[in-house]
Amino acid sequence: MRNQNPDVTVIGAGVSGLTTALCLAEAGLTVSVLAAEPPLATTSAVAGALWGPYLVGRDERVERWTQETLARFLGLAGDPAAGITLTSGIEATRTAPEGPPDWITTADGQPPRPATALPAGYAAGWRFSAPVIAMPVYLGYLLTRLERAGAQVKDGCRFRSLAEAAAQTSAPVIVNCSGAGAHHLVPDPAVTPVRGQAVTVTNPGIHEFFVGSGTDPDDLTYLFPHRDTVVLGGTNQPGDWNTRPDPATADRIVRNAVAVEPRLASARVLGHRAGLRPARPSVRLDAEDLPGGRRIVHNYGHGGAGITLSWGCALDAAGLVRTRETPPAAGPGPRGRR
Repeated sequence: MRNQNPDVTVIGAGVSGLTTALCLAEAGLTVSVLAAEPPLATTSAVAGALWGPYLVGRDERVERWTQETLARFLGLAGDPAAGITLTSGIEATRTAPEGPPDWITTADGQPPRPATALPAGYAAGWRFSAPVIAMPVYLGYLLTRLERAGAQVKDGCRFRSLAEAAAQTSAPVIVNCSGAGAHHLVPDPAVTPVRGQAVTVTNPGIHEFFVGSGTDPDDLTYLFPHRDTVVLGGTNQPGDWNTRPDPATADRIVRNAVAVEPRLASARVLGHRAGLRPARPSVRLDAEDLPGGRRIVHNYGHGGAGITLSWGCALDAAGLVRTRETPPAAGPGPRGRR
């Protein structure tokens, strides 16, 4: 497939791929997006999604990327078509740390404050505000903007390697936003899946989010309201490539959510989701030049924070496309919690 000599071809149609393509297309470049799955079948569509650097590897750039994305989300929160709502809620833990996690930055400018009432089994919690994104709506919003900018998106494109992908486009620059697929496509063995599963139910009148965790990484319970629906989760299963929802896991998710919010007992189940968070020791955002003058820009390895980092990483990736200047290599930095 060739897209009338595009300037750039982006591999992947999750939130990272679409946002990067949008930055390039709205800057005036001719952009094609090639993806194995349509946007609503990607891991991005599975996400809850609460803004925050969850499961992000050590990288000094993460804070800047999260703040750049936060600014974009706050600017879009007034547009119903974007599906972004500034929401208050609670992050809770079954242990009792000395203070709130250092990743919590409230979007309303107020510091996190101790939660005065917690569900049974939780020892501490903090109340704060952050954007909650209805991902099917938001992905549709990005697609609409891409179409207006003249970009073309094609799914069903399955490649065994980046070389095979490069052979399908005449673009001088390819941007690799393949998520967990980078493990095989690059190949990059540092990329490993962390499986997540969620259940979507009707909203019985919930307006606040809740995230609860324990000492076991898979002890994760969350509920994110999105107008008429609530996304319930979840799981944190490293090394599991299974993308089929598991009925027993779904039952546990609903049961744990009801324990937190009893009104959910009457909620009707609307659907099940499962996806693979692309974990990596650090985000890969860099460029390499190929023989013949072509360039590949890599933008993957965002862990559970692809949405949270999306605009910051996309802007850096677009800069590599336009200027062909590689930013400073990633250095050690604080590991984000969400």
